[in-house]
Amino acid sequence: MTPLHLATSGDRLTVLCLGAHGDDIEIGAGATLLSLIGRGVVLNVHWCVLSGGDTREAEARSAALAFLAGAANTAIEVLSFPDGFFPQSATAIKQWFEALKPRVAPDVILTHRRDDAHQDHRQVCELTWNTFRDHLILEYEIPKWDGDLGQPNAYIAIPEMILQRKIDLLMAHFASQRLKHWFDEETFRGLARLRGMECRAPSRYAEAFVARKLLLA
Repeated sequence: MTPLHLATSGDRLTVLCLGAHGDDIEIGAGATLLSLIGRGVVLNVHWCVLSGGDTREAEARSAALAFLAGAANTAIEVLSFPDGFFPQSATAIKQWFEALKPRVAPDVILTHRRDDAHQDHRQVCELTWNTFRDHLILEYEIPKWDGDLGQPNAYIAIPEMILQRKIDLLMAHFASQRLKHWFDEETFRGLARLRGMECRAPSRYAEAFVARKLLLA
């Protein structure tokens, strides 16, 4: 399989990260972002978490700062749309998306997967595609008890050291989630190993995405 590179050392890359909840971006694409920074890509990141409040907002901000340490430029937004009710708040969220569009010019957008079982995740994905119609959009995956993992078609290989860094940051910054039975190192490492097996990653580990539309130059 011939690898295609998002960016190599010294390249500039602007990434828009969209997550319904604090920890979504980190779980779905955290190792990818850590890898880009570690490879010397000049990364400009606009990081948006659409629900947050009290403890969850503090967690979201501290985790984002930790994952983006070493990025060239960062902007972090944590909003207050009600967790679990994004479909009922679709008009307000759409208005926010429209206000975001002229403020960013991303090369890559990381967002939720269209077929995710969580209603908030699906709403974010739908509005991402509604709003950004001429961009490279990669849809990340979130493991959960619903058993909704699909069949991704884009993989980013990640070194084991980067995977461990991702897991350590998740466990350190999301104390509110650690009591959930699925939120543990075995879940995150196991999924990364499975995706690494599927793409024959030399490092054995990978994060996986759905890429619905690609333009190959």
